[in-house]
Amino acid sequence: MQNRRLGILHPGQMGSSVAASAQNSGCEVYWVSEGRSAQTRARAERLGLRDAGSLARLCEICPVLVSVCPPHASQEVAANVAGCAFQGLYLDANAVSPRRATEIGGIITTAGATFVDGGIIGPPAWEPDTTWLYLSGEEARTAAACFAEGPLQAVVIGEEPGQASALKMCYAAWTKGSTALLCAILATAGELGVWEELRRQWARDWPGFDEQAVQRVRRVTAKAWRFSGEMDEISATFREAGLPGDFHAAAATLYRQLASFKDAPTLPSLTEVLSALVQAPDRDAESRE
Repeated sequence: MQNRRLGILHPGQMGSSVAASAQNSGCEVYWVSEGRSAQTRARAERLGLRDAGSLARLCEICPVLVSVCPPHASQEVAANVAGCAFQGLYLDANAVSPRRATEIGGIITTAGATFVDGGIIGPPAWEPDTTWLYLSGEEARTAAACFAEGPLQAVVIGEEPGQASALKMCYAAWTKGSTALLCAILATAGELGVWEELRRQWARDWPGFDEQAVQRVRRVTAKAWRFSGEMDEISATFREAGLPGDFHAAAATLYRQLASFKDAPTLPSLTEVLSALVQAPDRDAESRE
């Protein structure tokens, strides 16, 4: 991959770490500053990413593009790339259902490009052995070579697009879905006046779990705006597999209720989090019916 050009869409917190691993592996990494936030610009500058100026130019000069964006935007990003007549390898590394991954692949391949499905498990990849990029598709090994020197670990799991996304959905169904469940449990216990009793019982059964639960609920507020879309995708994945998707649909609602904490300068208190959950508009509407 030495000196191969790779375009990143877009260098947010996760995308910038993906870009860094590509740089470590010998790629010249480009991005598009047009329409991006000051925070994204600052990340790109710190990493020394090259600005292509426009999406059309990025598609022209980079034989490999990697999409790392919120799930709800993944299909639109792919359509914009296809509209630029991109002919290279397009890696969609977003948290989407297998069906959506296949739909994105159809958009890309119809335009004449090659599609690779990806799913990232773990935090932004700044340390070894913390973050994995699972890949599936006929050219998955070509995509994996772009990250050969890490710290992001690229793992090929199959030749069928959708497999990598399926693994990501199943993994996040527990990690992020269980945090949403904790949000609902703590809010309900608080509303019914049994939080302290519940906390003491948790401490007896699983020492330390009560405090872990509180911290998980507080920390998730920073990314709840993004996780809501991921829960929608997991819900769709379960339904596609013939299972109920209601639990993760509810988790999406819970995370949307916490979206106002995005970009908060400090972690909210537990009281603030639970207040946001129980005073949601949907709940008020139900009480009037």
